[in-house]
Amino acid sequence: MKVLVLNCGSSSLKYQLINMENEGVEAIGIAERIGIEGSFVKHEATGKEKVVIEDTMDNHKAAIKIVLDALIDPNHGAIKSMDEIGAVGHRVVHGGEKFSGSVVITQEVKNALEECSDLAPLHNPPNLMGINACEEILPNVPMVAVFDTAFHQTMPESSYIYALPYEYYEKYGIRRYGFHGTSHKYVSDRAASMLGKPLEDLKLITCHLGNGASIAAVKNGQSIDTTMGFTPLEGLAMGTRCGDIDPAIVTFIMEKENMSVSEINNLVNKKSGVLGISGVSSDFRDIENEAAEGNKRAQLALDVYYNKVKKYIGSFAAEMGGVDAVVFTAGLGENSAIARAAICENLEFLGIKIDEERNNVRGKETVVTTDDSTVKVLLIPTNEELTIARETVNLI
Repeated sequence: MKVLVLNCGSSSLKYQLINMENEGVEAIGIAERIGIEGSFVKHEATGKEKVVIEDTMDNHKAAIKIVLDALIDPNHGAIKSMDEIGAVGHRVVHGGEKFSGSVVITQEVKNALEECSDLAPLHNPPNLMGINACEEILPNVPMVAVFDTAFHQTMPESSYIYALPYEYYEKYGIRRYGFHGTSHKYVSDRAASMLGKPLEDLKLITCHLGNGASIAAVKNGQSIDTTMGFTPLEGLAMGTRCGDIDPAIVTFIMEKENMSVSEINNLVNKKSGVLGISGVSSDFRDIENEAAEGNKRAQLALDVYYNKVKKYIGSFAAEMGGVDAVVFTAGLGENSAIARAAICENLEFLGIKIDEERNNVRGKETVVTTDDSTVKVLLIPTNEELTIARETVNLI
């Protein structure tokens, strides 16, 4: 079976076509600037040249039609007809408390997703648009929703309830949900395989470190805590997100700077994090380069980031009563030996000993600790698309 995996944003659509017989990627691409002048699709079928298709995409339906046409194109396509697509797996950001796992999409499911849109106003509406558009074009193809939040629905109440009046949880669902669940699930499964032990017997700390970043405590195969909360803003300092701050800072700055709600929301989500501290960039490669050149604010941004990650690793180890392995994944986690070494520095008391030579690697599954390290540190490239495809096949 071939599964089309779709990840719809407000003005973009990422996709992969995966052959589940060998789990190989047959095509990959992205449609950009949907609903905006100058829209285009970057498309690449395995074994063929990359192509850029410039065409008008007024909405997600038009974008999906262009993507499907690219997939069956005789010159740069990957399949002969749309009949080869056996299912579609949709990445959906927020399932709230309604979904603790992936589901086959029905009208009832779509209604529930719409109800969750208040919790993810920037993500769920475009996710729904993609689902509706796909259903119109491929009406007889089964479709599955895979949620970023689902993996964390195993968190106990003590991990997800905020110290606010309980009525706000009851009325509005204000609680910690967590995100990046598909990635945390994938690397947890891979870590168990690499360690040669059942996932149910392990205590793992999985670190998804990219421009958006989160850490999860995975005990006996279940997420019991994570750093992101009601929104992806909570937790670590990130590329442009502030992460954990004193909530009173928000109203203080609003009063001092005469800011509106939307302006302060933009500040903490788009202008903060390592970008805000360094004044250089939200890209860690740029910040690392500037720090190496002696830029003190760039180095400060890195130090703040590393310290936040280190603190959560320590707290999650305490929460689980120990840890068997720490996993690094996503852009920074997979590619920065500097970041991994800095984060693990002074964690020898946990049993972590980084091997400098083993750690000098990018984007490759490997153990980066010494043989006598009692807690292993693993580098595992994430593969959310494959997880979505697997969930889709399992359900249909």
